[in-house]
Amino acid sequence: MPNKVIKVENLSKRYRLGLKEKQAETLSGQVANLIRSPWQNLKRLRDLSRFGADDESVFWALKDINFEVKEGEVLGIIGKNGAGKSTLLKILSGITDPSSGRIEIHGRVASLLEVGTGFHPELSGRENIYMNGTILGMTRREIDFKLDEIIDFSGVEKFIDTPVKFYSSGMKVRLGFSVAAHLEPEILIIDEVLAVGDYEFQKKCLGKMEDVAGQGRTVLFVSHNLQAVTTLTNKSIVLENGSCIYRGETAAGVRSYLSSGRTENLDFVSDKNSGVLSVKLTTSEPNHIHRFGEKLVTEITVDLPPSLINPAISYQIYDEYENAIIHELFIGSEMNFTKSGNQLTVKSELNELKLYPGSYTLKIHFADNFTKTKIDTVSNVCPFKVEIMGEVRDYYWQQGAAKYVANGKWYF
Repeated sequence: MPNKVIKVENLSKRYRLGLKEKQAETLSGQVANLIRSPWQNLKRLRDLSRFGADDESVFWALKDINFEVKEGEVLGIIGKNGAGKSTLLKILSGITDPSSGRIEIHGRVASLLEVGTGFHPELSGRENIYMNGTILGMTRREIDFKLDEIIDFSGVEKFIDTPVKFYSSGMKVRLGFSVAAHLEPEILIIDEVLAVGDYEFQKKCLGKMEDVAGQGRTVLFVSHNLQAVTTLTNKSIVLENGSCIYRGETAAGVRSYLSSGRTENLDFVSDKNSGVLSVKLTTSEPNHIHRFGEKLVTEITVDLPPSLINPAISYQIYDEYENAIIHELFIGSEMNFTKSGNQLTVKSELNELKLYPGSYTLKIHFADNFTKTKIDTVSNVCPFKVEIMGEVRDYYWQQGAAKYVANGKWYF
């Protein structure tokens, strides 16, 4: 039975939010405040342990997190921005301490938390490989043995003797991932490595992580690329506002993450009196069903601020893995909008829309003067499903069918 290499019990991390300083009305008062500030800040830090969950100046980045990871497991960590994913990985990597709780880690940990983490900017790529390997407890002989493989995988061999301060973000993450994955740690912690780099390198990263797990080592993997998480991991935890809302199989975890905070109404109506006011979606079939190849109609109504110069309204159709599939953009200077008082409505018709079967949602953007002034963004609204029916189903699957052999005969 695999051994437990990571055990987290009741893990919490809190931060004290800065309080607004009292502004003095006189110059002498401002100077006095400046002198007192260091002592006041020190007192706040000393008093932090006395503040509870109800104090508005305390922010809980993590609250009572519990999970275990066994040897050879690849655990996905899923959550929106600000959910606590990076804080959790920093605690597990020893970069920051928890406020409370207990962690057991058995094995050497290698982390890739941010682009270029652990690199010295003045040292060359080659020198940073040796420095990182030494930090991980590798001997020079061990690093020598892996050096060519690390450089070749990273794809930065032409610049390996150049100081990393001249590297692009993509080059840094290539080298960082290559070092972390090849120096044979028992535990590999990866945070959003797939957010940087081209498609070919992302494929290499996924392949390497599969190899690492296949060798009996443990991987903790954070990514907003839900397809990558689903492909690479069998178990996941889902974080929301610092709490763990799901722990178990990845497929169910992805569904839990996608359903959190999502409206089940086909139409969206805002509870605000500004920004995006409403979104109406008309599918080709009842019950939120869009038929493959039919028309999909979207109507977006926004509130027009008095200072508006040139309204820009756009929407994206996202699939169930949060990949943007279609992006429609409408700019006021390029077309006539339907305007009523201080409200404006955009109607979009996508004729013969052919999407793969599955679940989709809309994301709405409203800005002034295209991208210069963002006014409002509404995500995960108007969920609908695409289905293939009747003759279209026969045509669709016939086009995708490959020849096969049965009973010694070819069929087409």
